[in-house]
Amino acid sequence: MKGQVLALSGGVGGARMADGLQKAMPDPALLTVCCNIGDDFDLLGLRITPDIDTVLYTLSGRADPERGWGLKGETWNFLEAMKRLGGEHWFMLGDQDLATHVWRSDQLARGRSLTEVTSELGRRMGVAPRIVPVSDEPIATIVQTPEGALPFQHYFVREQCRPEITGLTYQGAESARLSPAVRSALDDEGLSAIILCPSNPFLSIDPMLAIDELDKALRSRRTPAAAVCPIIGGQAVKGPLAKIMGERGHEVSALGVARLYIGLIDGLMIDVLDEALAPAIEALGMKVDVSPTLMRDDESRRALGLRALDFTSRIAAERD
Repeated sequence: MKGQVLALSGGVGGARMADGLQKAMPDPALLTVCCNIGDDFDLLGLRITPDIDTVLYTLSGRADPERGWGLKGETWNFLEAMKRLGGEHWFMLGDQDLATHVWRSDQLARGRSLTEVTSELGRRMGVAPRIVPVSDEPIATIVQTPEGALPFQHYFVREQCRPEITGLTYQGAESARLSPAVRSALDDEGLSAIILCPSNPFLSIDPMLAIDELDKALRSRRTPAAAVCPIIGGQAVKGPLAKIMGERGHEVSALGVARLYIGLIDGLMIDVLDEALAPAIEALGMKVDVSPTLMRDDESRRALGLRALDFTSRIAAERD
């Protein structure tokens, strides 16, 4: 594929898929990765952007291969010192990672936009694709539970996803504008594919789609769009997606994910374990690609990236 590609990414799965796309594309500079910012929050006076950082670290080859987030070779002296002082230490701030947050926060305080700061971080880390936030205006995912509302990171990290989710809101999304970089990517006549990475639909994709401008752009687009299913064999590859789908009354399967994306995508990529669900997904009006979707290593990431690009090319060819 020679044209521009836009990927929507959140979480570790999204970052790994973005890495697969960069490895699969002849020119990675043609890839724009639009990142969820619903996870962003302030801690100890610093602006933390977990999904953006996971993409930056992964695409630069710096991510910890075991955890999938944070930096390899990380040390935790700052966190231990904070713990001894009785300060907040529930969020894992590594020493190297801390430098990213300090630099970002300083630049934002100087009046630079999150898009500008993220672009500069990508350049300094040697990342070829363009990494951009979905908006320069803050959006906060709020998790409703029987015990009350929780900011996302309190639910996800501090409470380890234990509370039942009774609802989700995305504060700020109703008035947020798309990042100019995302708008530019969507309007680019050379845009050849839109890929929804295997990210959590509720926690990573929906906070972006809550921006009306993006939702409308995807529903009215002419560019072929495909999603990679984050559920394999009825289980989430990583994170609380299966738990959330069950709590929200959705079938925990590739078919359940397909129903969430009706009207947004032309095709869904599902794992070979879920091949039997292909006819039911096709009945929803979607194309289906069946292939190995579990990204175990660099080669499987690249293979999935190639498959996704080929899938959207086939969708485009069938339209013609």
